[in-house]
Amino acid sequence: MEIFLEVLLIIFSISLITVVLLQQGKSAGLSGAISGGAEHLFGKTKARGMELVLERITIGVAAGFFILAILVAVFVK
Repeated sequence: MEIFLEVLLIIFSISLITVVLLQQGKSAGLSGAISGGAEHLFGKTKARGMELVLERITIGVAAGFFILAILVAVFVK
């Protein structure tokens, strides 16, 4: 059971890295870093198409990764 969970955790971590690297940067430079977060927070720009799909996949894979990390920590102990 431990080995299965560890292999699954590795698969989730590699897929999380891949999905994050596939996403486009929201803004470039220092001004984009300051104002980019506010635009995303208040919903001025809405994700459409592939951006939306990648965002939802990222959320799902990240949630699975955290749950698996906790399960592996519990079972290894």
